[in-house]
Amino acid sequence: MTSLAGTSVQNHRPAARLGGAEGVLTDGQVRAFVREQLAAVDLDGRSVCILVPDGTRTCPLPLLLGAVHEALSGRVSRMTTLIALGTHQPMSAAAIARHLGFTEGALEATYPGMTVLNHEWWLPESFADLGTIPAARLTELSEGRLSMDVPVLLNKAVVEHDVALVVGPVLPHEVVGISGGNKYFFPGVAGQEIIDVSHWIGALITSAEIIGTTAITPVRALINEGAALVPAEKLSFCVVGEAGSLDLHSISFGDTVSAWADAAEVCAATHVHYLDEPVHRVISLVPQMYDDIWTGAKGFYKLEPAVADGGEVILYAPHITTISTSHPEINEIGYHCRDYFVKQWDRFKHIHWGTLAHSTHLRGAGTYDPETGEERLRVRVTLATRIPPEVCHAANLGYLDPDSLDIPAEIAAGTFVVPDAGEVLFRLR
Repeated sequence: MTSLAGTSVQNHRPAARLGGAEGVLTDGQVRAFVREQLAAVDLDGRSVCILVPDGTRTCPLPLLLGAVHEALSGRVSRMTTLIALGTHQPMSAAAIARHLGFTEGALEATYPGMTVLNHEWWLPESFADLGTIPAARLTELSEGRLSMDVPVLLNKAVVEHDVALVVGPVLPHEVVGISGGNKYFFPGVAGQEIIDVSHWIGALITSAEIIGTTAITPVRALINEGAALVPAEKLSFCVVGEAGSLDLHSISFGDTVSAWADAAEVCAATHVHYLDEPVHRVISLVPQMYDDIWTGAKGFYKLEPAVADGGEVILYAPHITTISTSHPEINEIGYHCRDYFVKQWDRFKHIHWGTLAHSTHLRGAGTYDPETGEERLRVRVTLATRIPPEVCHAANLGYLDPDSLDIPAEIAAGTFVVPDAGEVLFRLR
């Protein structure tokens, strides 16, 4: 593992934006904007690491990456695209080709001179050591919720390039508030420690409170602190897509803080829908891009704030057959509210805190009485997947045979059915 403790580069580039909350951009407009913005940056002879999302985010990545490649080709000394998996499953060669828009085995033909890498988060040798965020500073950043030294490890591909260019969408997010920007570093290509700490801070605040927040949340403050240690110039194209399509409302360019903040305002106007009354029964139609409950749980996160006490969210995903391949420990602990873990900390503190956080995010608000062992949960969560009923029940989730659901009949009966669930947030006015 490479050590780069004590080295950092700060840069500030005010955001420029094309588009807004109304209307959509043409491909030609997007390409021209990318070309113009990168032409104004001193990149000649420098190496660039392009960080992009994995397949669990909706955006026209072939368009964006193609425009970036066109603008950089012949100018930069080296170009590497790094897929920000976080701790998701690695993408296969075929999936990467589809995702980035080239024929499998023919990367060079579409993107000459470009290297493409999965973030291999499971390999210690993948990381560079950027230093440590001290306990006292974490206390400030987390507003007193946690106090401990946090090692800052980052994929070494980022620090081995002169420029880190983040390219991806901005969406409501259960841990950080609004995703994008520096989140592509932490947790996108980060080591386990800062992932665990950042996610647990978010869980302590709770998903329902933090999701969709455009402000600098404690979690956003922590990842910005980590990003300040990255020894590369940090730039970003942050895009806001039209919900349910690959069209873009807007694209913002600047440093990873200014571009994110600019795009987050558009996202809040396009991806947060307000309801006049709470809903009692919700069916979230989970799209194919989520291939397990670890990722498909977004169909719950985005609905929880709008569900009535005692209501139910059904995650309808007949294509999903497992809770999580990457994180089997979730099957051991199941899904519980925050206080279930906080009030039994000695029992659970050895589990990755990111796993504990995911558990609380899907189970939502609730209480736990350590004297009686009673857990009371505000909302019921039911899986209508191919995961067997005994596995669902063991994980503290409900089960419904997906073949028993007649979606048109549910809509006619007044059930709140959400297509392409997972990216649009629902809240009450």
